[in-house]
Amino acid sequence: MSAASNLSEKIRLIRLQKGLSQENMADMLGLSTTAYGDLERGRTELSVSRLENIAKLLDVPLQEMLGFDSVSMSETDWLRQENTRLLAENRRIQNELDQWKLKFRQWFGEGIVRELGQQRERIGFK
Repeated sequence: MSAASNLSEKIRLIRLQKGLSQENMADMLGLSTTAYGDLERGRTELSVSRLENIAKLLDVPLQEMLGFDSVSMSETDWLRQENTRLLAENRRIQNELDQWKLKFRQWFGEGIVRELGQQRERIGFK
């Protein structure tokens, strides 16, 4: 089970423990019942702000919602750990992007890459 589906399942279980329906949650979040149901089924990716709102509505600390031990970890420690995780994810994505750029150059040649860069500059992209 992925981290996203674990989080979605956790939200569903907490909601049920609090005696709230999907309709209640959808109304409080300003969503349609279908959109909220998709969040709980892991079909829609949760933004940080939406997750914060859900955590507040369910009266659960965000750290706990994300699986961190809120008793033993201070907020600063949690932020540092989350920052480290995000930096590592950013490096992974940058490496993947660099690999795709290399493949693109191999497939289409440097001339096309240079021409695309010049066209981007002409229309105002940097």
